[in-house]
Amino acid sequence: MQCCGNLKNPSVLVIGCFHGDEPQGKYLIEEYLNKISSTNLLFIPCLNPCKTRVNSNGVDLNRNFPTENWVLGEKNEFFGGESPASEPETRFVIETVEKYSPKLILTLHAPYKVVNYDGDAFEVAQKISDITGYPVEPSIGYPTPGSFGTWAGIEKKIPTITLELDEEIDVKLLTEPVFKIFEMLEEY
Repeated sequence: MQCCGNLKNPSVLVIGCFHGDEPQGKYLIEEYLNKISSTNLLFIPCLNPCKTRVNSNGVDLNRNFPTENWVLGEKNEFFGGESPASEPETRFVIETVEKYSPKLILTLHAPYKVVNYDGDAFEVAQKISDITGYPVEPSIGYPTPGSFGTWAGIEKKIPTITLELDEEIDVKLLTEPVFKIFEMLEEY
């Protein structure tokens, strides 16, 4: 795990590959970083390098955050760990957020083709919707105890966007709209 971008004073944190079986974010971030010479964004291209939803310990990182609604659940693909923030990847994200205090966070997921948001992020979510054509959804539609969005967007009050990308098309077709999103966020 590493961060890329302007590490002095980034206003936006972008995280790819929260789930290892959603590689679109990693590809798009790396392509963007190869295209530009400098950026005001802070990137974590790939949080979970495993090729599965869960990390190497069988934990869904997007259910492992120390939220008020975290629960010890069944050991399945949504297992939130034995305790909140039990995973090194989770602690890395928490430390990164605490160190850089971003004003906005964007995470790249797949496959729902929606712009989900937590906290005071509706306006930015709408701008992203205008670029992608995906609808804005304040809820993903199912419970997400221990989620990053709850931790960052609701409890830490950092506007947080979960961009659910289309996994049914070639990821190269996502380059143009996602680069437009990154360019818009450069001005945030």
